[in-house]
Amino acid sequence: MIYKLPKLKYEYDAFQPYFDELTMKIHYTKHHQTYVNNLNNILSKTDFVHYTEKKLLSKVHLLPKKYQTLVRNNLGGHVNHSFFWKNLKKNTVLQGKLKKDIEKKFISIENFKQEFIKHAMNHFGSGWVWLIKSNNNLLITTTSNQDNPLMNYDCIINKGFPIIVLDLWEHAYYLKYQNNKLDYIKSYFNIINWDEASKQYLKY
Repeated sequence: MIYKLPKLKYEYDAFQPYFDELTMKIHYTKHHQTYVNNLNNILSKTDFVHYTEKKLLSKVHLLPKKYQTLVRNNLGGHVNHSFFWKNLKKNTVLQGKLKKDIEKKFISIENFKQEFIKHAMNHFGSGWVWLIKSNNNLLITTTSNQDNPLMNYDCIINKGFPIIVLDLWEHAYYLKYQNNKLDYIKSYFNIINWDEASKQYLKY
C-alpha cells in the first residue's frame, strides 16, 4: 500500500492561541510528509509493502535488519502524527465511561492532568506522552523518538492501545513556546478531542 498524509479536518490556525498556525503547517507538511516519503521509499524495497499500518507496527522486528530501524522510525513518525492530528479539537468535553474510568484510576480529572504533565516533563529528549488502555487498565506512559505503544519491542515497557497522545519533540512547540515546554503541555488540555478519545477507548 502507498502511505499518505491523512486529511486534516481543520485549518492550520484552528487551535490558536494554543498551537500556532505556522508550527502546525510546518509540522504537518514538512515533518510528517518526510516520514511518509521515507516510509514508502523503504517499504518499496521489501516484501512488507502491502502491510497495513496496524499490522506493520507489530511486525517491524521481522523486517530485514538493515531496514528495521528506518521503518521503526518512519512508520512510528507517520502513525504517531496521524493519531495526534485526530486527537485535536476545540470545545469537546470529557464524559461518559472514559471520564468515569479516568476518575476511578487517577482519583480526579485534575490529578490525571497533573500526572500527565509530570510524565511529559520527566521524559528526557524527543518522544511522546500517551494515555493508553492496557489489559483493561488506563496508564500514562511515554515513548522515545517515534516509538509507539503498539510496537513489539522489549524497550517499550507499557504496551497498549492509544487513547490520547501529545508530541514532545521540540519541533511541535518551539516556534511558539521556545524552551517553555510546560506551558505547551498545559495548553494541550484546551484542545484534546475527547470525542475521538472516547471512541478509541470504547473500541478496545
